[in-house]
Amino acid sequence: MSDTSASGGPERQPIWSRPERGSRGPAPAHSRDGIVVAAIALADTEGLAAVSMRAVAAALGTGAGSLYRYLSSRDDLLDLMTDRAVAELRPYPQVEGDWLETMVLLGRRQLALFGAHPWLLDVIHRPSGIGPESVAWFDNCIRILEPVRCPVPAKFEAIAMMTGVVSLFARRESAAGAFSFAGVDLAAYPHLVAAFRQPAGPAPRADLVERTLRSLLTGLLLAESTEAG
Repeated sequence: MSDTSASGGPERQPIWSRPERGSRGPAPAHSRDGIVVAAIALADTEGLAAVSMRAVAAALGTGAGSLYRYLSSRDDLLDLMTDRAVAELRPYPQVEGDWLETMVLLGRRQLALFGAHPWLLDVIHRPSGIGPESVAWFDNCIRILEPVRCPVPAKFEAIAMMTGVVSLFARRESAAGAFSFAGVDLAAYPHLVAAFRQPAGPAPRADLVERTLRSLLTGLLLAESTEAG
C-alpha cells in the first residue's frame, strides 16, 4: 500500500523540512508547537483515535481549516506529536558506570515515556515519524555504545530491539488484567502441572524488564564483539 497524503503525492516532504506555516493568509493566531501540545493533551486523555484536525482545532478554539496553514494532514500532526514526545527522553544520562547500566536506564525511561503517552506505541514505528528528536536519541545511544567493539550495524540492531522489547512491556502493562491460569483445568497438561509443583525458589534480584534488557543487549552486542575480535 502506497503512502499518500493530503499533498496528493506518494512521498510527502517531511514536516521537519517545511516552513512553520504558509506565507499566505492572515497573521498567525497559533503556532505549530501549540497545535502539537494540544494534540498530545487530547491523545493523552481520550486516545489517539480522538485526534483529528477538527478536534484539535476545537481544543484551540478555531476551525479545522486554520490548522492547514501549519500542517498538510493528520499524518504531519502524528509525526510532530511523536517527535515532541520523544524529546521528553532528554536530558540524556551521562555514562557514569558502564555502557550496559546506562542503556538499561534508557530502556526504563522509554518504558516510563510509553506509560505517560500510551498512544505513542501506535505511532513510534511509523517511518515518517523519525524526526530530529528520534535521530538525536539514536545518536545518544551510539555515543553510549562507543566502548563496545562490534560492528555499527549490530549496535543499530540492538537499539531497535531494545525499543521493540520495551514497547512489548509497555503494552503488557497497559493491558487490562494479568495473564493467569486461574480457573483453567490443567489435568490434560502434565508439563504445566509438574512445573507448578516445583519449589518456586528465590525471586530474581532484578525485575523482568531489567533482566530482559541486560540479556538482550549483552547477547546481541558482546557476541558480535567477540566475533569481530
